[in-house]
Amino acid sequence: MSDEEAHDAFRMIRWHETKGEPVCPRCQCATVYKYETRKLWKCKACSHQFSVTSGTIFASRKMPIRDILLAVAIFVNGAKGHSALQLSRDLDCQYKTAFVLAHKIREALAAETKDETVSGEVEIDGAYFGGHVKPANWKENRRDRRLAKNQNGKRQVVVIMRERDGITLPFVFKSEAQSVQTIARHVEAGSVIHADEAAGWDILATRYLTKRINHEECYSDGEACTNQAESFFSRLRRAEIGTHHHISGRYLAAYASEMAWREDNRRVSNGELYLIAANAALKHPVSRQWKGYWQR
Repeated sequence: MSDEEAHDAFRMIRWHETKGEPVCPRCQCATVYKYETRKLWKCKACSHQFSVTSGTIFASRKMPIRDILLAVAIFVNGAKGHSALQLSRDLDCQYKTAFVLAHKIREALAAETKDETVSGEVEIDGAYFGGHVKPANWKENRRDRRLAKNQNGKRQVVVIMRERDGITLPFVFKSEAQSVQTIARHVEAGSVIHADEAAGWDILATRYLTKRINHEECYSDGEACTNQAESFFSRLRRAEIGTHHHISGRYLAAYASEMAWREDNRRVSNGELYLIAANAALKHPVSRQWKGYWQR
């Protein structure tokens, strides 16, 4: 694409309801002036001057629009994610630029299911990530790393609520027991819960009909099964080991949301994924986590 073609494509994606005609992001007025020498518009109602990325998560950009569109296409093409280092090489930009850009896309995708709930048959499970403790060199100095006293306190659990034939909602906690209140908010009453034999899920029986599966005996007994939740964890674990190699606890929720989106849309074509991600980014307001964070 040329810069002009990329700008037109970006405009058509953002303002598809008006067939690419710009709309003021501040007052939603469709009557605007167009500058002849710059790719800017000015609203006739509120006199707000804006560009094609104003008011979106890509606002105040320095990167060309063509590179932003390319970044979205590359990002959605990875089955198990795409590392910031690889993205920086593909875009020929700094690692920090690629890192922030990828996290902006993750933030926009996560916002699509921020207030969603699940119902019907819901599988719930948890898996621990991070907090790796290297074993000592000499055998006599090694300790049982499964014990809490021998851990570094950085380990966190990703709790998943996956509706069968529906969406996937991931959340991050220090332990599975801390997720019960969040589960109650996001799983509708009357749903059927499928969970394993972990003690943290015992309290769910007071609110939902629960079906438990003992993984020491089997993975599915014809009644209870959490295989779809395990499928999500498989994707997230492969992303951690094979693509990113390490996921900081600070950003674990962002990567979990990204993998939930990839898992829910695994049957969707690349072209549709591209449009979904681009639309999500252009609907999302300016990020306060990745733009202007030094002002807080």
